Amino acid sequence: MAQAGTKQQPETVPQQVETGTLEPEVSASNMRENLIQRLRLLWNERQFLSRAAVTGLLLGTLLAFLLPKKFESTTQLMPPDAQSTSGMAMLAALTAKTGSGIGAVAGDLLGMKSSGALFIGILRSSTVEDRLVERFGLKKVYGKRLDIEARQKLGENTAISEDRKSGILTISVTDGDRLRSAAIAHAYVEELDHLVAELTTSAAHRERVFLEQRLTAVKQELDQASKEFSQFASKNTTIDIKEQSKAMVDAAATLMGELIAAESELKGLEQIYTPSNVRVRAVQARVTELRKQLEKMGGKEGTETSSAATGGDSMYPSIRKLPLLGVTYADLYRRTKIQEAVYETLTQQYELAKVQEAKETPSVKVLDAARVPEKKSFPPRLLIMFLCTFVALAGATVLTFGKARWQETDSKDPGKVFAQEVFQTVNARMPWAPPNGSRLQAITHRVWMRLARRNDSAKEAEKPQK
Repeated sequence: MAQAGTKQQPETVPQQVETGTLEPEVSASNMRENLIQRLRLLWNERQFLSRAAVTGLLLGTLLAFLLPKKFESTTQLMPPDAQSTSGMAMLAALTAKTGSGIGAVAGDLLGMKSSGALFIGILRSSTVEDRLVERFGLKKVYGKRLDIEARQKLGENTAISEDRKSGILTISVTDGDRLRSAAIAHAYVEELDHLVAELTTSAAHRERVFLEQRLTAVKQELDQASKEFSQFASKNTTIDIKEQSKAMVDAAATLMGELIAAESELKGLEQIYTPSNVRVRAVQARVTELRKQLEKMGGKEGTETSSAATGGDSMYPSIRKLPLLGVTYADLYRRTKIQEAVYETLTQQYELAKVQEAKETPSVKVLDAARVPEKKSFPPRLLIMFLCTFVALAGATVLTFGKARWQETDSKDPGKVFAQEVFQTVNARMPWAPPNGSRLQAITHRVWMRLARRNDSAKEAEKPQK
């Protein structure tokens, strides 16, 4: 029985090996042993790893504080109103034919989902960037010699994006000066507003431009007509021909009645008194003066084509001249009134066109204005310090594992032998190695030796002082 038991026991082990039930247990134990060995290796090299981590932390801290600060200022724009769609289409049609980098973006407006894409294209155009470069002197700020280099640097420092759901545009400008970053972000909005107003080609814009030109021409014609009318009226003393004629006819009728009455009185007195009588002479002088006034008011025959009365003749033109002056006066007056009516009508239409153009022009509405940033956006010092520490620790860990692997490798291993040959060859060509026949290596070796001797002499000179 015992023999049978001893014979059956070894048979179970091969069966377990054949079925593979021991393989997971062996692999798990090997992995556990390898993990423990690696952890023990790291524990043994804990001082080296600690020094590497501290060195990485110091280098990261130094790098984080040496990198220049950057400040980011952000502004947000509302999407254009729906009523501005026609203006946007016209604007895209124009910009598709123009250069300056705008047409390439706006040429396919019909395929765009929102007008914000056109705004982004305008903001990224060379026209806007050139204006900003010149406005803030960015070539000097960025240390660039060419305009294209300054534009590229400005483009790198500017981020423009659109929210697909809300259509809100975001403009972020990064700069070393917090005040300049906010100023550039605000200038982007101003230049966008100006350029959109300049490039709009809506029907109201074309009408406004036409009316503006017509207003200028009509204003000149009105000024010329008013000048000619005023000169004619001043030269001929014609204030209002119609009223003047009525007043002068009434005055002439009154004088004629007085003259008839005076002549009748004179004839009666002549029947009673002699011509030398005082009353006769007084009435006769009155009749003479009345006739003189009537003759002056009515004008003399043959003077219809002469100019206005001068000096002692009369302040106003005679009744005989009024019909002739009335034709020219009416013509000049009619021309002036027509030009005034046209000017008033065009002015009203011009104001209406300006209002309509303002409605059709895509307006730039600021949701959040650019503010002076209070905190820096770059560099992230804690992140840099953490990354440098992690990289240094990871590098030290890899170096530790590699060193252990190198020591475990057999000295006759082909890979190790090849690596040693490469290292020896490279080391032989370094400046600190003895000359190997190469002129370049010999020159670098001499320079290296001189530097080493100079350092040694400097150290020896410092020792007595200490």
